[in-house]
Amino acid sequence: MVERIEDLNLPNSVIARIIKESLPESASVSKEARAAIARAASVFAIFVTSSSTALAHKQNHKTITAKDILQTLAELDFESFVPSLTQDLEIYRKMVKEKKEIKASKKDTSTAENANASTAAAAEDATE
Repeated sequence: MVERIEDLNLPNSVIARIIKESLPESASVSKEARAAIARAASVFAIFVTSSSTALAHKQNHKTITAKDILQTLAELDFESFVPSLTQDLEIYRKMVKEKKEIKASKKDTSTAENANASTAAAAEDATE
């Protein structure tokens, strides 16, 4: 599974970016504080994942869903997180849907262009 406990930590670059975006530019955070925040965030993520796994298992689900995570947060007295996470989840789902639609429209456009090119080539061959 995991060889070292450090393998469970979130990437330092991600933590540093989140800290930088959350604080004013004049604020600075020591390396030790960043490491502590990274460790705390990792422990929190593991705790919520473990609790969500137990909840999903109780409901005879093999897969953890966003609904399981949100329900777990409410049960663990982190219900203040639920509204903002629900909003972020909706935004994320909308972005994924838009990306799929853009990809599908590009695919449809290229398919139509290929069909037009094939029709043009066939018409050209027929005139020769």
